[in-house]
Amino acid sequence: MYALVERMYPLCRSITGDGVRATLKIVGEYLPLQVHEVPTGTQVLDWTVPQEWNIRDAYIADPAGNRVVDFAASSLHVLGYSVPVSATMPLAELRSHLHTLPDHPSWVPYRTSYYKPDWGFCLAQETLDTLPDGEYEVRIDSTLADGHLTYAEHLVPGQVADEVLVSCHVCHPSLANDNLAGIAVATFLARALAERTPYYTYRFLFAPGTIGAITWLARNGERVDRVKHGLVLACAGDRGSLTYKRSRRGDAEIDRVLPHVLAASERPHHVAEFTPYGYDERQFCSPGFDLGVGSLTRTPYAGYPEYHTSADNLDFVSPEAMADTLAVCREAFAVLDRNRRYLNLSPYGEPQLGRRGLYDALGGRSDAKQAQMAMLWVLSLSDGEHSVLDIAERSGLPFDTVAEAAGALHGAGLIKA
Repeated sequence: MYALVERMYPLCRSITGDGVRATLKIVGEYLPLQVHEVPTGTQVLDWTVPQEWNIRDAYIADPAGNRVVDFAASSLHVLGYSVPVSATMPLAELRSHLHTLPDHPSWVPYRTSYYKPDWGFCLAQETLDTLPDGEYEVRIDSTLADGHLTYAEHLVPGQVADEVLVSCHVCHPSLANDNLAGIAVATFLARALAERTPYYTYRFLFAPGTIGAITWLARNGERVDRVKHGLVLACAGDRGSLTYKRSRRGDAEIDRVLPHVLAASERPHHVAEFTPYGYDERQFCSPGFDLGVGSLTRTPYAGYPEYHTSADNLDFVSPEAMADTLAVCREAFAVLDRNRRYLNLSPYGEPQLGRRGLYDALGGRSDAKQAQMAMLWVLSLSDGEHSVLDIAERSGLPFDTVAEAAGALHGAGLIKA
């Protein structure tokens, strides 16, 4: 995963353009992708697909001709969606187009102007402080023209058509945690799920933030009811503890599964309530759709000083943190896939488990007593109303033990899904 982040890091991404396509091409080496191109001007809910932005070069040259700010050194140096510029101007005039972080003078900020025509440069405050007065050459070799918005999907077929949506945004330039780590974790999560046939069908969405999710929803409104659960992945590689943000509903199944998995694993973690601000969970959870989509991050949105700055670099993320995020996703989806509701087919009195070989199967197990109790709990609460997770939480038994007991009872014909 870290190697994938390294490959994607130098690319200049935005909400449209060749940087997005180049990123998806790299992801496509790991997963088969269905890539969609949506033309400029397409109405998507209350929004319109914007013009496509591409950039080849940009720089500020000082009075001596030295490039003091250079897009070639970092894609963060240019205000995202800057209109083309070729001019000479005094530093006093140029200053209104320069963005810095005075509190972190060595860092370069990430700034954009997607929906208002503008241009600008981002640079370290310590660089700005050294610039002498004089005439500066300003050059932004960009295009803003009718084109397309690009996003991609990957499908992991399941046993049923009901879907779990996993979404990550692909619009940020050289920011390793936000959100290249999310792309990498999503990619390897899809590969892991494909190693078996999951119960649910898993749809992975790689799309620009906000406008990409809105475009996907606009184009899939007639089948969005297939999405029974969902998770937005972002900020997946920093060294902070994991944070799960609930869906707007607050009581969706995913809102129970993630906190359960995090608590059971005894990882340091935080569970946050929904707010209509953050990543694309706010689009999927908008009241007209109201999907059960939560968000999983490590340190949350804007919760670390390096957020949206050049300090969110390859040193800020770690392979270990991404591996931990991936492991939690795999554990959570394993619970989700097995969290059925069962109906006891022999509800009058306790069925005789011994003659069905169910007790014999426990003979060599070190946790035989726990497994036996799990069977009794499943039989007691399999009334079509309680899920496996309900039973695990009420009994205080591990989810895996309860799910295994349910599988044994189902195999013996004592319960049905």
